Amino acid sequence: MADTLGLLAEARQLAADLGYRVREEPLGELAGGPCTIAGVRQVILNLEHPAAERLDRLLAAIIADPRLDGEPKSRLLEARLRTMGRGGAAD
Repeated sequence: MADTLGLLAEARQLAADLGYRVREEPLGELAGGPCTIAGVRQVILNLEHPAAERLDRLLAAIIADPRLDGEPKSRLLEARLRTMGRGGAAD
């Protein structure tokens, strides 16, 4: 669980570095996901979901961003991205 929370924090920072605003809100049964509000790219995560699910939803929202490869990431986060289908060089 500690790894998941750490990866979620790192992924939130990575998304912010890429220009996304990440919001965690109670959404009931809604899953959340990426959206654009007033020209600002956002990822809304359901605070009621487990951390692992929020991490996966956040990574799925930013994985196609072409700038992702140029951003520094921990080896754990890079490995998680690879398992989600994103290639890229490991540290």
